Amino acid sequence: MLVSITFDVEHDCPPYLTTTRGMREGLPKLLDLMAEKKIRATFFFTAEMAKRFPELVRRVIDEGHELGSHNYNHERLDKLSRDEGRKAIEKSIKVLREFGEVVSFRAPNLQFPNYYYDILEKNGILVDSSKARYKGYQDGVKFFGSVLEVPASTTSSVIRLPWSVQKLIHAKLSEPKIYFAHPWEFVPMQKEKIRLDCKFNTGDKAIELLGKLIDYYKSQGAEFLTMREYYDRYQKLKRK
Repeated sequence: MLVSITFDVEHDCPPYLTTTRGMREGLPKLLDLMAEKKIRATFFFTAEMAKRFPELVRRVIDEGHELGSHNYNHERLDKLSRDEGRKAIEKSIKVLREFGEVVSFRAPNLQFPNYYYDILEKNGILVDSSKARYKGYQDGVKFFGSVLEVPASTTSSVIRLPWSVQKLIHAKLSEPKIYFAHPWEFVPMQKEKIRLDCKFNTGDKAIELLGKLIDYYKSQGAEFLTMREYYDRYQKLKRK
């Protein structure tokens, strides 16, 4: 069984807030949890957050995780012209590659018109994880040109549901099982003026539930992969 834990590293709950509590408080907690569970994850950073918190980018890399792009400043690609989107993608990749290798991408809000695959390919991106099964994407893991699409399985709020409820959801997901969350979900957001689904069970409860999710799959002998590792595996299968 293949499972991935991924994080979209951005300012707090866009577009509602502009604060960065998730960066200062949430992301260090997540890195501590990954170290405790001995799990390597993929962290899709906006370039803006990488510029403001370079020490966290370096920690992600130093602790063996994968660095990916989440666009420049969380611009939604479906709201931009193709050229505006291209410029945002290229700016983000340029900034992030100052820290290390970047070969994976996830679009903000998982909104990704297909004509961007060509732009990713031209900029050396090997893996995209912008499509989502819970939003109706049906094709599974597949190549679009030379870019491998590895779709997200569920919305991030699923992993904050009561464990007895979410466990039923996990069992029904198709493989590979790709989870994502945001650092701001791991700080208390209950008093913020945001949607209910963005603030329930945030903070330490979210950390506890993510730990349970990881333990659940470990007990089943699951293999945890980064986005880059999917590319390596599927590229080998493609050659056979």
